[in-house]
Amino acid sequence: MSSETRYFDLQEANRAVVVIRPLMSEVQEIRDLILHEQPEVWSAVRSAAGNGGNPALSQLVEHFERVRHLIQEIQRTGAIVKDIDQGLVDFPALRQEAEVYLCWKHGEPGVLFWHELEAGFAGRQPIDGF
Repeated sequence: MSSETRYFDLQEANRAVVVIRPLMSEVQEIRDLILHEQPEVWSAVRSAAGNGGNPALSQLVEHFERVRHLIQEIQRTGAIVKDIDQGLVDFPALRQEAEVYLCWKHGEPGVLFWHELEAGFAGRQPIDGF
């Protein structure tokens, strides 16, 4: 991590989750909508290549642009979006002077886990051991 990295303590991370939760909820809604419309999307891509445009494809572009904006809003808090499919967000933190991540997953009430930088989701440990 760079010298400009913002480190969170548990309270700061949980306050950020309050801001991030509705943003990630919208990301998840758009994701579900896109996945639901996937067959239509592929036909839209195919037909747009031949005729220069398609309303379904234009809508898809708007969805992707909205997701990009939402992710930027989340990242402005200092958090790191790790996985859109699962709604995983990490918060850089220090534990005994070592860099770690406080970890939140969409649907969880707050930050309940932490993990070492390279451990990822599979290496999550309960926050009470933090």
